[in-house]
Amino acid sequence: MNKTVQTITAFIAVLITTGILWFVNRPVIVKKAMMADVIREARSGNYKLIDLDTLWQRYRQFPEDTLLVDTRQEWEYRSGHIKGSINFPMEPTWWSRWYKKSELKEFLGPDKSQFIVFL
Repeated sequence: MNKTVQTITAFIAVLITTGILWFVNRPVIVKKAMMADVIREARSGNYKLIDLDTLWQRYRQFPEDTLLVDTRQEWEYRSGHIKGSINFPMEPTWWSRWYKKSELKEFLGPDKSQFIVFL
């Protein structure tokens, strides 16, 4: 009886470990974001959407108060980015946003009055 319990326990441990490894290392297929998806996420997250002209006007008037965060991967950022933007690589998935939530909070700092634009 003891051997049977050990075997079942070992089998369950292997299954759980395999499932975790698969989940963490699975390929993430990012679907193309449609504008409706962007609007829905902005509403649910209490974000404001602005157009490029508005961003450009604000950036020209208040460059020191505007924080541009480039969320592309580091190699993409190095290949070209907007002058003054900073890189915070993050995949466009709910998992990545949840996983990097505390890191992003630390990265952005305590200033809540800052105008932040995610690119």
